[in-house]
Amino acid sequence: MTELSAAHDAAVTDRDRLAGSAYNGDRDLAARQSLYQWQTPRYDLPGIVTEHLGAVRGRIVDVGCGNGKFIKRLRQERSDLEILGLDIAPGILGDVPGAVAVADVARLPLASASVDAALAMHMLYHAPDIAQAVHELSRVVTGDGLLVASTNSDSDKAELDELWVRAAGDVLGTGRGPARISLSARFSLEKAPAFLGEEFSRVETIELPGTITVRDPEPVVAHMASYQAWADQHDVPFEATIERARTILDEHIARHGVFEIHCLGGVLVCRR
Repeated sequence: MTELSAAHDAAVTDRDRLAGSAYNGDRDLAARQSLYQWQTPRYDLPGIVTEHLGAVRGRIVDVGCGNGKFIKRLRQERSDLEILGLDIAPGILGDVPGAVAVADVARLPLASASVDAALAMHMLYHAPDIAQAVHELSRVVTGDGLLVASTNSDSDKAELDELWVRAAGDVLGTGRGPARISLSARFSLEKAPAFLGEEFSRVETIELPGTITVRDPEPVVAHMASYQAWADQHDVPFEATIERARTILDEHIARHGVFEIHCLGGVLVCRR
Protein backbone atom coordinates (compact mmCIF):
# COMPACT_ATOMS: atom_id res chain seq x y z
CA MET A 1 0.00 0.00 0.00
CA THR A 2 1.35 3.41 -0.96
CA GLU A 3 1.46 6.33 1.45
CA LEU A 4 -1.29 8.04 -0.57
CA SER A 5 -3.60 5.01 -0.60
CA ALA A 6 -3.06 4.53 3.15
CA ALA A 7 -4.02 8.17 3.72
CA HIS A 8 -7.11 7.74 1.54
CA ASP A 9 -8.13 4.60 3.46
CA ALA A 10 -7.79 6.46 6.75
CA ALA A 11 -9.91 9.33 5.44
CA VAL A 12 -12.63 7.02 4.06
CA THR A 13 -12.97 5.33 7.46
CA ASP A 14 -12.54 8.36 9.74
CA ARG A 15 -15.60 8.28 12.01
CA ASP A 16 -15.47 12.00 12.83
CA ARG A 17 -15.28 12.92 9.16
CA LEU A 18 -18.13 10.57 8.23
CA ALA A 19 -20.47 11.73 10.99
CA GLY A 20 -19.43 15.37 11.07
CA SER A 21 -19.20 16.36 7.41
CA ALA A 22 -19.53 13.59 4.81
CA TYR A 23 -22.97 12.45 5.98
CA ASN A 24 -24.02 15.28 8.28
CA GLY A 25 -27.06 15.81 6.09
CA ASP A 26 -28.47 14.52 2.83
CA ARG A 27 -27.04 16.91 0.23
CA ASP A 28 -23.83 15.17 -0.84
CA LEU A 29 -25.22 11.64 -0.73
CA ALA A 30 -28.26 12.76 -2.73
CA ALA A 31 -25.97 14.36 -5.33
CA ARG A 32 -24.16 11.05 -5.82
CA GLN A 33 -27.43 9.13 -5.99
CA SER A 34 -29.04 11.56 -8.44
CA LEU A 35 -26.41 11.05 -11.16
CA TYR A 36 -28.03 7.69 -11.89
CA GLN A 37 -31.10 9.48 -13.28
CA TRP A 38 -29.16 9.64 -16.54
CA GLN A 39 -28.10 5.98 -16.57
CA THR A 40 -29.24 3.44 -19.15
CA PRO A 41 -30.52 0.95 -18.24
CA ARG A 42 -32.19 2.38 -15.16
CA TYR A 43 -32.07 0.04 -12.17
CA ASP A 44 -34.63 0.19 -9.40
CA LEU A 45 -32.17 -0.66 -6.64
CA PRO A 46 -34.69 -0.45 -3.77
CA GLY A 47 -36.98 -2.66 -5.85
CA ILE A 48 -34.23 -5.22 -6.39
CA VAL A 49 -33.55 -5.32 -2.66
CA THR A 50 -37.25 -5.57 -1.81
CA GLU A 51 -37.61 -8.47 -4.24
CA HIS A 52 -34.76 -10.40 -2.61
CA LEU A 53 -36.37 -9.85 0.78
CA GLY A 54 -39.66 -11.27 -0.45
CA ALA A 55 -39.51 -14.41 1.67
CA VAL A 56 -38.25 -12.62 4.78
CA ARG A 57 -40.59 -12.21 7.72
CA GLY A 58 -39.98 -10.42 10.99
CA ARG A 59 -37.25 -7.87 11.62
CA ILE A 60 -34.87 -6.12 9.23
CA VAL A 61 -32.02 -3.77 10.07
CA ASP A 62 -30.57 -1.35 7.52
CA VAL A 63 -27.03 -0.63 8.70
CA GLY A 64 -25.65 2.59 7.28
CA CYS A 65 -29.16 3.52 6.16
CA GLY A 66 -28.18 7.06 5.16
CA ASN A 67 -31.16 9.07 3.94
CA GLY A 68 -33.46 6.06 4.15
CA LYS A 69 -33.75 5.28 0.43
CA PHE A 70 -34.26 1.56 1.05
CA ILE A 71 -36.26 1.91 4.25
CA LYS A 72 -38.79 4.18 2.56
CA ARG A 73 -39.42 1.61 -0.17
CA LEU A 74 -39.66 -1.28 2.28
CA ARG A 75 -42.15 0.61 4.42
CA GLN A 76 -44.30 1.24 1.35
CA GLU A 77 -44.32 -2.36 0.15
CA ARG A 78 -43.73 -4.45 3.28
CA SER A 79 -45.82 -3.07 6.12
CA ASP A 80 -45.55 -6.48 7.78
CA LEU A 81 -41.86 -6.00 8.54
CA GLU A 82 -40.30 -4.45 11.62
CA ILE A 83 -37.58 -2.19 10.23
CA LEU A 84 -34.75 -0.46 12.09
CA GLY A 85 -32.40 2.05 10.51
CA LEU A 86 -28.89 2.55 11.89
CA ASP A 87 -26.26 5.06 10.83
CA ILE A 88 -23.11 6.51 12.31
CA ALA A 89 -24.15 10.04 11.30
CA PRO A 90 -27.05 11.50 13.30
CA GLY A 91 -27.44 14.40 10.89
CA ILE A 92 -28.62 12.22 8.01
CA LEU A 93 -31.32 10.38 9.96
CA GLY A 94 -33.78 13.27 10.28
CA ASP A 95 -36.02 12.31 7.37
CA VAL A 96 -35.77 8.53 7.72
CA PRO A 97 -39.21 7.16 8.63
CA GLY A 98 -39.75 4.89 11.61
CA ALA A 99 -37.31 3.60 14.18
CA VAL A 100 -33.72 4.80 13.80
CA ALA A 101 -30.64 4.97 16.00
CA VAL A 102 -27.05 6.15 15.81
CA ALA A 103 -24.75 3.14 15.72
CA ASP A 104 -21.53 1.84 14.18
CA VAL A 105 -21.32 -1.40 12.20
CA ALA A 106 -18.17 -2.21 14.15
CA ARG A 107 -20.30 -2.77 17.25
CA LEU A 108 -23.99 -3.16 16.56
CA PRO A 109 -26.36 -2.57 19.51
CA LEU A 110 -28.32 -5.72 18.69
CA ALA A 111 -28.50 -9.18 20.22
CA SER A 112 -27.10 -12.14 18.33
CA ALA A 113 -29.52 -13.74 15.85
CA SER A 114 -32.03 -10.93 16.46
CA VAL A 115 -32.82 -9.90 12.86
CA ASP A 116 -34.08 -11.90 9.90
CA ALA A 117 -32.20 -9.82 7.34
CA ALA A 118 -29.62 -7.06 7.30
CA LEU A 119 -28.86 -4.47 4.65
CA ALA A 120 -25.39 -2.97 4.19
CA MET A 121 -25.80 -0.87 1.08
CA HIS A 122 -22.78 1.04 -0.20
CA MET A 123 -21.30 1.37 3.28
CA LEU A 124 -18.95 -1.47 4.20
CA TYR A 125 -16.01 0.36 2.60
CA HIS A 126 -16.37 2.92 5.41
CA ALA A 127 -15.71 0.29 8.10
CA PRO A 128 -12.14 0.49 9.48
CA ASP A 129 -12.07 -3.30 9.84
CA ILE A 130 -14.25 -4.72 7.06
CA ALA A 131 -13.87 -8.33 8.22
CA GLN A 132 -15.03 -7.38 11.72
CA ALA A 133 -17.97 -5.45 10.28
CA VAL A 134 -19.06 -8.46 8.23
CA HIS A 135 -18.71 -10.61 11.35
CA GLU A 136 -20.98 -8.22 13.28
CA LEU A 137 -23.59 -8.34 10.52
CA SER A 138 -23.40 -12.13 10.52
CA ARG A 139 -23.73 -12.20 14.30
CA VAL A 140 -27.02 -10.33 14.39
CA VAL A 141 -28.66 -12.21 11.49
CA THR A 142 -30.53 -15.43 12.26
CA GLY A 143 -29.18 -18.74 10.99
CA ASP A 144 -31.62 -18.86 8.07
CA GLY A 145 -31.55 -15.10 7.47
CA LEU A 146 -29.69 -13.15 4.84
CA LEU A 147 -27.46 -10.15 4.29
CA VAL A 148 -27.84 -7.88 1.27
CA ALA A 149 -24.86 -5.63 0.53
CA SER A 150 -23.89 -3.41 -2.38
CA THR A 151 -20.85 -1.63 -3.75
CA ASN A 152 -19.17 -0.52 -6.97
CA SER A 153 -16.60 -2.19 -9.21
CA ASP A 154 -12.97 -1.14 -9.37
CA SER A 155 -13.74 -0.07 -12.96
CA ASP A 156 -16.82 1.99 -12.08
CA LYS A 157 -16.97 5.53 -13.53
CA ALA A 158 -13.43 5.44 -14.91
CA GLU A 159 -14.26 8.48 -17.05
CA LEU A 160 -14.76 10.56 -13.90
CA ASP A 161 -11.39 9.44 -12.57
CA GLU A 162 -9.77 10.50 -15.85
CA LEU A 163 -11.65 13.80 -15.83
CA TRP A 164 -10.39 14.56 -12.32
CA VAL A 165 -6.78 13.68 -13.16
CA ARG A 166 -6.87 15.90 -16.24
CA ALA A 167 -8.54 18.82 -14.44
CA ALA A 168 -6.18 18.54 -11.46
CA GLY A 169 -3.20 18.46 -13.80
CA ASP A 170 -4.39 21.61 -15.54
CA VAL A 171 -4.79 23.38 -12.19
CA LEU A 172 -1.33 22.32 -11.03
CA GLY A 173 0.29 22.81 -14.43
CA THR A 174 1.63 19.26 -14.38
CA GLY A 175 -0.21 17.66 -17.28
CA ARG A 176 -1.81 14.99 -15.11
CA GLY A 177 -2.73 15.49 -11.50
CA PRO A 178 -3.16 13.16 -8.51
CA ALA A 179 -6.00 10.65 -8.46
CA ARG A 180 -9.24 11.51 -6.72
CA ILE A 181 -10.24 9.56 -3.64
CA SER A 182 -12.20 6.34 -4.17
CA LEU A 183 -14.73 5.44 -1.49
CA SER A 184 -15.48 1.91 -2.64
CA ALA A 185 -11.96 0.67 -3.45
CA ARG A 186 -11.51 -1.07 -0.09
CA PHE A 187 -14.70 -3.11 -0.58
CA SER A 188 -15.17 -3.18 -4.34
CA LEU A 189 -17.38 -5.58 -6.27
CA GLU A 190 -14.27 -7.64 -6.99
CA LYS A 191 -13.09 -7.77 -3.36
CA ALA A 192 -16.47 -8.07 -1.61
CA PRO A 193 -17.16 -11.81 -2.15
CA ALA A 194 -13.98 -12.77 -0.29
CA PHE A 195 -14.92 -10.63 2.72
CA LEU A 196 -18.52 -11.84 2.76
CA GLY A 197 -17.53 -15.45 2.13
CA GLU A 198 -15.76 -15.59 5.47
CA GLU A 199 -19.16 -15.54 7.19
CA PHE A 200 -21.63 -16.68 4.52
CA SER A 201 -21.30 -19.87 2.49
CA ARG A 202 -23.39 -18.59 -0.42
CA VAL A 203 -22.69 -15.18 -1.92
CA GLU A 204 -24.58 -14.27 -5.09
CA THR A 205 -23.28 -11.25 -7.02
CA ILE A 206 -25.76 -9.38 -9.19
CA GLU A 207 -23.89 -7.04 -11.53
CA LEU A 208 -25.61 -3.83 -12.66
CA PRO A 209 -23.71 -2.37 -15.63
CA GLY A 210 -24.86 0.81 -17.31
CA THR A 211 -23.92 4.02 -19.09
CA ILE A 212 -24.65 7.51 -17.80
CA THR A 213 -25.17 9.99 -20.64
CA VAL A 214 -25.40 13.71 -19.89
CA ARG A 215 -25.86 16.70 -22.17
CA ASP A 216 -25.21 19.23 -19.42
CA PRO A 217 -22.15 19.27 -17.14
CA GLU A 218 -24.05 20.09 -13.95
CA PRO A 219 -25.04 16.55 -12.82
CA VAL A 220 -21.41 15.45 -13.18
CA VAL A 221 -20.09 18.58 -11.46
CA ALA A 222 -22.52 18.06 -8.57
CA HIS A 223 -21.41 14.45 -8.24
CA MET A 224 -17.72 15.38 -8.14
CA ALA A 225 -18.36 18.26 -5.72
CA SER A 226 -20.17 15.86 -3.36
CA TYR A 227 -16.76 14.56 -2.28
CA GLN A 228 -15.98 17.88 -0.59
CA ALA A 229 -15.70 16.18 2.83
CA TRP A 230 -12.48 14.63 1.49
CA ALA A 231 -11.22 17.79 -0.25
CA ASP A 232 -8.05 17.78 1.85
CA GLN A 233 -7.11 14.36 0.47
CA HIS A 234 -6.69 15.41 -3.15
CA ASP A 235 -3.38 17.32 -3.02
CA VAL A 236 -4.87 19.93 -5.34
CA PRO A 237 -7.19 22.93 -4.80
CA PHE A 238 -10.58 21.22 -4.71
CA GLU A 239 -12.86 24.02 -5.91
CA ALA A 240 -10.46 25.05 -8.67
CA THR A 241 -10.31 21.46 -9.91
CA ILE A 242 -14.10 21.22 -9.92
CA GLU A 243 -14.34 24.42 -11.97
CA ARG A 244 -11.69 23.22 -14.41
CA ALA A 245 -13.61 19.93 -14.77
CA ARG A 246 -16.73 21.96 -15.57
CA THR A 247 -14.89 23.73 -18.39
CA ILE A 248 -13.55 20.45 -19.79
CA LEU A 249 -17.06 19.00 -19.71
CA ASP A 250 -18.49 22.06 -21.47
CA GLU A 251 -15.89 21.73 -24.22
CA HIS A 252 -16.41 17.97 -24.57
CA ILE A 253 -20.21 18.29 -24.80
CA ALA A 254 -19.89 21.14 -27.32
CA ARG A 255 -17.81 18.87 -29.56
CA HIS A 256 -19.55 15.52 -29.02
CA GLY A 257 -23.05 16.39 -27.85
CA VAL A 258 -22.83 14.19 -24.75
CA PHE A 259 -20.48 13.02 -22.02
CA GLU A 260 -20.65 9.31 -21.20
CA ILE A 261 -19.69 7.51 -18.00
CA HIS A 262 -19.55 3.73 -17.84
CA CYS A 263 -20.80 2.32 -14.54
CA LEU A 264 -20.61 -1.04 -12.84
CA GLY A 265 -22.16 -1.55 -9.44
CA GLY A 266 -23.69 -4.59 -7.89
CA VAL A 267 -25.74 -6.21 -5.17
CA LEU A 268 -24.49 -9.17 -3.13
CA VAL A 269 -27.03 -11.50 -1.56
CA CYS A 270 -25.50 -13.60 1.22
CA ARG A 271 -26.82 -16.73 2.93
CA ARG A 272 -25.33 -19.29 5.31
